[in-house]
Amino acid sequence: MKILFILNGAPYGDERTYNALRLILSLSKKEEIKLKVFLMADAVSSGKDFQETPQGYYNIGRMLKGLVKRNIPIGVCGTCMDARGLKEEEFIEGVKRSSMDELTDWTIESDKVISF
Repeated sequence: MKILFILNGAPYGDERTYNALRLILSLSKKEEIKLKVFLMADAVSSGKDFQETPQGYYNIGRMLKGLVKRNIPIGVCGTCMDARGLKEEEFIEGVKRSSMDELTDWTIESDKVISF
């Protein structure tokens, strides 16, 4: 089964992105499931490298690095990045600038699309 996750929420402030990543990490343990993640709107900030959070607080960057290690493709909306003044070189290695065209392709090839 192929599942696409589309994340829209800011990395911190509420827990939607955190909970989405928790679910994705859990699903990544199932060999029969192929995952892809697309960050758009305020979620694009989730992909920034060198995030520092207080001791004991979840770290979205660390969670994304875990997905990259599992070879899960992570695309970031280029238009959303531009609107926020973010550059690809600021992002975690393996988190790549993407486009609506790629999101369209990922959506078409997915069995399920889950949006947070």
